[in-house]
Amino acid sequence: MNQDEIAQFLRQTLADRHFSGSEQSSFADWAAHKLTNDEARGVARHAAFEIAREAIADPNSTAVVMWLEAVLRILVPIHAERNAQAPPSPEQERACFSPGDQCLIQIIHRFDSCRRTADVCVFTITDDRISRSILDAHRRGVKIRIISDDDKWHDLGSDVMQFREAGIAVKLDNIHSKRDPHRNGHMHHKFAIFDGERLINGSYNWTRGAANANFENLIDTADPDLLAAFNEEFKRLWNRF
Repeated sequence: MNQDEIAQFLRQTLADRHFSGSEQSSFADWAAHKLTNDEARGVARHAAFEIAREAIADPNSTAVVMWLEAVLRILVPIHAERNAQAPPSPEQERACFSPGDQCLIQIIHRFDSCRRTADVCVFTITDDRISRSILDAHRRGVKIRIISDDDKWHDLGSDVMQFREAGIAVKLDNIHSKRDPHRNGHMHHKFAIFDGERLINGSYNWTRGAANANFENLIDTADPDLLAAFNEEFKRLWNRF
């Protein structure tokens, strides 16, 4: 079940601006069978908010809000909200691959789950689905720092300037500087550290092409040695650029 399929199903429930009891029952049954883990429900939640944003300019915007509330009652039941303060269960190490949505879903899940900090060191960010999850985390009060490549920030679709304009701390590598005119490399990392507790790293570029076409990989780990090493690399680059 990919994000486009989820969005298509959600749009059908909003088409007449009335989320009837029978539609809610059908949606709950569909979600129970198709959205079988927290990551999939997180993607559905993002899709619901995006659909609501698109529709909010409609004169019947009150109905849109009521639809969104009903959708979230199904995706995040009351009993889950009551248990939200319980200590999280240990998460397993995970390897994800593309083409497909595995890597995308895992990245979004990490931004949805982080509470305090997210240090991002990624060559380029053009996938709006990831960008929305970054901005949502920023609005929740998560302290986000982003390092990216200075050759890529002005590419078509790049969201780096959008992050800076939203108030997120952003640094570019500036490798092509007067201090080092003969160096032609790139800041080519693709890793992020969440709350100092989880690391995602791999070949996966944060682009739609990586999800839709490329053969890529991404690892999600809490290994303390790897976390320490990547934390040091982030600090080194943040201080350098």
